[in-house]
Amino acid sequence: MTPDLFGRHRAVLPDWLALYYEDPLEITHGEGRHVWDAAGNKYLDFFGGILTTMTAHALPEVAKAVGEQAGRILHSSTLYLNRPMVELAERVACLSGIPDARVFFTTSGTEANDTALLLATAYRRSNTILAMRNSYHGRSFSAVGVTGNRGWSPTSLSPLQTLYVHGGVRTRGPYAHLDDREFTDACVDDLKDLLGHARAPAALIAEPVQGVGGFTSPPDGLYAAFREVLHERGILWIADEVQTGWGRTGEHFWGWQAHGQNGPPDIVTFAKGIGNGMSVGGVVARAEIMNCLDANSISTFGGTQVTMAAGLANLAYLLEHDLQGNARRVGGLLLERLRAVAARVPHVREVRGRGLMIGVELTRPGTDEAAPEVASAVLEDARAGGLLIGKGGGHDTSALRIAPPMSLTVAEAEEGAAILERALRSV
Repeated sequence: MTPDLFGRHRAVLPDWLALYYEDPLEITHGEGRHVWDAAGNKYLDFFGGILTTMTAHALPEVAKAVGEQAGRILHSSTLYLNRPMVELAERVACLSGIPDARVFFTTSGTEANDTALLLATAYRRSNTILAMRNSYHGRSFSAVGVTGNRGWSPTSLSPLQTLYVHGGVRTRGPYAHLDDREFTDACVDDLKDLLGHARAPAALIAEPVQGVGGFTSPPDGLYAAFREVLHERGILWIADEVQTGWGRTGEHFWGWQAHGQNGPPDIVTFAKGIGNGMSVGGVVARAEIMNCLDANSISTFGGTQVTMAAGLANLAYLLEHDLQGNARRVGGLLLERLRAVAARVPHVREVRGRGLMIGVELTRPGTDEAAPEVASAVLEDARAGGLLIGKGGGHDTSALRIAPPMSLTVAEAEEGAAILERALRSV
């Protein structure tokens, strides 16, 4: 990092705009699963721009599609017919699992969740939302209002009344000591009790795997059990798939499918990986929900031609190369390798995850107390060893977040695990 650039950053950008590392990193270019900084150092990327570089850095198929589309037209807004947007919407609707699906494109996951909340509250004529403790749904005024993670919620003001439900974190909280079935039953009972004290909510919004919260998740089937309770009362289910979508969890194309016994969600939001770095987000919903708005609306930048071209090329590559299967296979190997490492490192409380979405929770040895300073130290040591990872966590937790591009090879997984092992052991 050039000191001058850091100074310029601090002079013109907000103090609350977080930067990793004591000596912040300027990434100049990337290829495959690797990136380079301004000093020429090479790193294995295990965070992919916060789960956004889904397939690979500088993927030729995406770069070509973006270049060709940019040579024709970059943008026209949704006021005009847009062939790439229609084509990507057709593919997403088909893949979503939602019957009679309609798709609206946005520029980010925050905006996608904001739109989902607008749809749900308008459709249900209620501004009450159920959300999960430890959750994160974006940085807009409404998304912050349903975020159950104090570290990412800068205000208590909100246009919504939010009620928080148990269940997003399996190994902490009042039900952690129960087995999976008892845990699910207890969370369902909590939901029923909560509904008895509240006006009818519009929807439950939930991440199948909580991203910023440290890659935590409930037992499979929890949201299916919630769905049964919600459906009886007409309450919608919004699955926030901004981080879990497109096969990253390996076992499923969408994270909600681990909870799909009672049918698909009413609304699915997505973003991040579909654009492979281009600004693409969106909402999928049943037609009756998507079409419930009784006022005009457009999107200036959502669905713009060049981002849709990137999304089409990226999705085609992901499906043709079975990156979901690769995430399952390589992610499974990486998960077991890291669990073996963790067994010899006192600071590691738990290694959890699915596919190429892995969390390593860190605590002070012999306790359940969070160790954020340890997470920061491991982040620094991993960088020194040539590996970029993320971090997260919610109430009294600290975790490393590992989410490489889904084309990760076995050799790269082993290389990254070795670097991370050295970093963990050095603390």
